[in-house]
Amino acid sequence: MKKAQLIIPFVAAGVVAAGPLLIDDRFLLKVLTFVGMNVLVIVGLSLLFGYAGQVSLGHAAFVGLGAYTCAIFTVRLELPWIVGFATAGLVAALGGLILALPSLRLKGHYLAMATLGFGELMTLAFVEAEPLTGGVDGFSGIPFPVIGSFEFREPAALYWLVWGVVGVALLVAWNMTMLRPGRAMRALHGSELGAVASGVDTVGVKVRVFVMSAALAGLSGALYAGVVGFVSPSIFTVGASVTFLAMAVIGGTGSLAGPVVAAVALTLLQYSDAVVPGLSRDVARVVQSYREDLYGLAIVLVVILAPQGVAGLLRRLGGGGRS
Repeated sequence: MKKAQLIIPFVAAGVVAAGPLLIDDRFLLKVLTFVGMNVLVIVGLSLLFGYAGQVSLGHAAFVGLGAYTCAIFTVRLELPWIVGFATAGLVAALGGLILALPSLRLKGHYLAMATLGFGELMTLAFVEAEPLTGGVDGFSGIPFPVIGSFEFREPAALYWLVWGVVGVALLVAWNMTMLRPGRAMRALHGSELGAVASGVDTVGVKVRVFVMSAALAGLSGALYAGVVGFVSPSIFTVGASVTFLAMAVIGGTGSLAGPVVAAVALTLLQYSDAVVPGLSRDVARVVQSYREDLYGLAIVLVVILAPQGVAGLLRRLGGGGRS
């Protein structure tokens, strides 16, 4: 690995960590906090799609599972936030395991359809479980995250909390990709028959990576509940799942950096008026109104012009090394 490839992540981490020290705008800090939550989902989805080659159209459901679990534990059961946060990841992982065991024996678009159906079922479950979730009216009054005696109330504190979790997730995921699990996922992505012939437990790899990606989505949901203080079934829709998948597709395969860059860019697109100085509200409104169409256009352009996505571009810039 080239020296530049070792230095860039540390520089990027330093810039991200210094964000609240460089930015005074509280709204912009909140936007960047939302970016971190989406990046957390994409870290898991990039392992699932970009490394193992499995498609999920239901990851917003795992985000919702985590959000509602944390809300129920902290509000209904009055347990500490850290308990709700950890349980959110476990419940989402359990949901991923329940979905993975039968459906990951499917291939191609059949697997995508199974995850799509799971997402729709979970949206219905969030609505129907009204005594627990608040139904269509949503769940409000969720407290800010608290660890010990410190309450993460200020935008800067929430930013550091979210990006701290993202940093840990990226470190764990990067280690996975560099070790035997990463080689097994790449073999599975390249050719399932070839992976089986090489002695890879393909079903086991699929289940483990699916459970991990679901857990990260659940943790992102728990953070969302604590930051926003409100969750609703309308947030965790199939449309949100498609947006997550678009970030992973545009980001490219065999890379964590590419999907992270794509997640940052596509999330900021919907807050273009906050991040682009001088951009008129009319232009921002048009961009926000047609953002799904822009995502679709971006996917088409990536498929035609850069099949390896942002990851491929980063590899070219890095001289062909792994991004």
